[in-house]
Amino acid sequence: MRVQSLTLVAASAALLAPTTPPAATVPDRPAEEPVAAPPTVTVPHRPREEPAARRDGDVRAADLLAKARGCAPVSRGRYRPDAGRPATIPVCGLRGAVFWKSDMDIDCDGRPTRRCNRHTDPGFSPAAASAQSDGRRLNAERLPYIVLPAPRRLWNHRAHGLGSGSVAAVVYRGLVQYAVVGDTGPRDIIGEASYATARRLGIPADPRAGGTRSGVTYIVFEHSKLKHIENHAAAVAEGERLARKLVQGDRPRTR
Repeated sequence: MRVQSLTLVAASAALLAPTTPPAATVPDRPAEEPVAAPPTVTVPHRPREEPAARRDGDVRAADLLAKARGCAPVSRGRYRPDAGRPATIPVCGLRGAVFWKSDMDIDCDGRPTRRCNRHTDPGFSPAAASAQSDGRRLNAERLPYIVLPAPRRLWNHRAHGLGSGSVAAVVYRGLVQYAVVGDTGPRDIIGEASYATARRLGIPADPRAGGTRSGVTYIVFEHSKLKHIENHAAAVAEGERLARKLVQGDRPRTR
């Protein structure tokens, strides 16, 4: 029979077929979690710190300001604090000194440095500031100095024994900073000091946008002149001595 034959063939084929073992069952392995990268530590940018405002010497600002409370004018008129502003500032006399109360503009003239150069200060002049004892120009970024207006009939500082190297005390918000006369400015404007002077008094020192519009008292001692104008320590010592004499009521004596 056809059916019987097919059954026998099928049975024979089943007996002859190779036996295949069942595939081994591998348990599922959980996917490995990616290793987290260490967190990025962001270091905040710290701008270059300006040195803290300081006071030179032991003479108090209040005592110097008490001496400069009134005004006995020695100038024949008044100066402007800036070009285009009214002339409101007289130069006043003390025993052995002169003073004025004004703003402070930033002077960067002299030796080119990182903060004082043609790029930072459009009005920069490498030859404007006074020369050091070695012939090089003053470093406005490091040396505290002030600027006198050029001599004129309004006021001639030379008549008071003042000029390059004269010693000054600059007072601002309870601080006293000793400096030297280091530059000459416009004939009708007063109230300017070096980058270093402003920085040490806590006044913004940027030559483009720094300075302060008021509150600065400049006291310059007559017939005081340093041989080494760049020696700030000598300016502090001599300024402190002359300021103490002024506060005590004695006429400051120069060496």
